[in-house]
Amino acid sequence: MDISVVIPLYNEDESLPELIAWIERVMEENGYVYEVILVDDGSKDRSWAVIEENARRNPAVHGIKFRRNYGKAAALHCGFQATQGTVVITMDADMQDSPDEIPALFRMITEEDYDMVSGWKKKRYDPLSKTIPTKLFNATARRFSGIRLHDFNCGLKAYKNEVVKNIEVYGEMHRYIPILAKQAGFKRIGEKVVQHRARQYGVTKFGGMNRFINGMLDLLSITFITRFSKKPMHLFGALGTLLFVIGFCAAAWIGIDKLICLSNGIPARLVTNNPYFYISLVAMILGTQLFLAGFVAELVSRSATDRNVYLIEQEL
Repeated sequence: MDISVVIPLYNEDESLPELIAWIERVMEENGYVYEVILVDDGSKDRSWAVIEENARRNPAVHGIKFRRNYGKAAALHCGFQATQGTVVITMDADMQDSPDEIPALFRMITEEDYDMVSGWKKKRYDPLSKTIPTKLFNATARRFSGIRLHDFNCGLKAYKNEVVKNIEVYGEMHRYIPILAKQAGFKRIGEKVVQHRARQYGVTKFGGMNRFINGMLDLLSITFITRFSKKPMHLFGALGTLLFVIGFCAAAWIGIDKLICLSNGIPARLVTNNPYFYISLVAMILGTQLFLAGFVAELVSRSATDRNVYLIEQEL
């Protein structure tokens, strides 16, 4: 199979018929062997009924339905697990991504040997309340990750199948799939300018400031997880040791200074009257706690098995 198209959706019954027909037209014009996997993330409208109708009409259309809303990352994760195509393409269901971009994305993966290609909506039709936080978010993500992409959160992306099978998308980490791919060893990450279409149906599911704040928090999370999830002792142990050594040296200096004064007959105040003694004591206690936290985290990371369980109600 050439292409698997994964589309996460939530309350998009108005746009689905047109989107599916458009994808089918593009695939037939280019002679691709394909499948379309529509993941219904607990929609409350007729989205699942539309998916069922199209699955009966076209065997290449498949559906996964969650019992409740888990979020876009969960929908992508389950969609990725079901893919069979050599190239996996993701897009949003709101008609703001154009299926006409599929052939070019497919060629970049198969002919130019990219592991992943991310779309860049260079010209956007979103309000300033959404575009400004997005620009700030992307600039920060580039700085933290070292990946030179302009639009990390673009829903239109293409992957080699082995990429989606070897990364785990969870929580709100769909924004950081390029970072997850890089950490998994897939470093040929490209970018393509894609068309951004104005929304025709429904309303956006994400607010601008909410998107920005959550994005920054998730970026901190993924930076920590990708660097230290398998070696937490390297972070907590190093910080704990540093704090303990600083506190110990400070306490030792206070004691040595007291002894020098006594040996020379110089009056010296009690060590317990010195505020620096308590600061050094707190530093040693915090250092010990951080070291122990790293030790416990190391044990947990060695023994725990991370597994996401999403309750699927129906599958076509």
